[in-house]
Amino acid sequence: MDKRSLKEKFPNLYKELEGGENRVTINSVQTDTENPERTFCDKLHNFNPTVVDFIRRCDTEEEAEMIIAFLEKRCEIAPKRASQLRAQLKMKGVRSFGSKKEENYYFKQGGY
Repeated sequence: MDKRSLKEKFPNLYKELEGGENRVTINSVQTDTENPERTFCDKLHNFNPTVVDFIRRCDTEEEAEMIIAFLEKRCEIAPKRASQLRAQLKMKGVRSFGSKKEENYYFKQGGY
């Protein structure tokens, strides 16, 4: 169907398509029609958050300190790394690790 025919038959659809708004990004193409879940591309698949990812969920420096202490106690971060994080937290604040990751951040990033 050419543009002219589309515009005549479906003026609102034509307007949406030409307007550039309401675009959807396609991150993958399904090639296995027999088993579509097998070919699903998920950019958060096997994602393991780091200490910085957890800190970016915090509202206050106290919350960030609790995260650092917890991960250090569980030996998930080394004492030297914990010290570096605490120094950055004290000198530059909690937002120095990045913008706050709001509720449903990962659902939005994963395309859900």
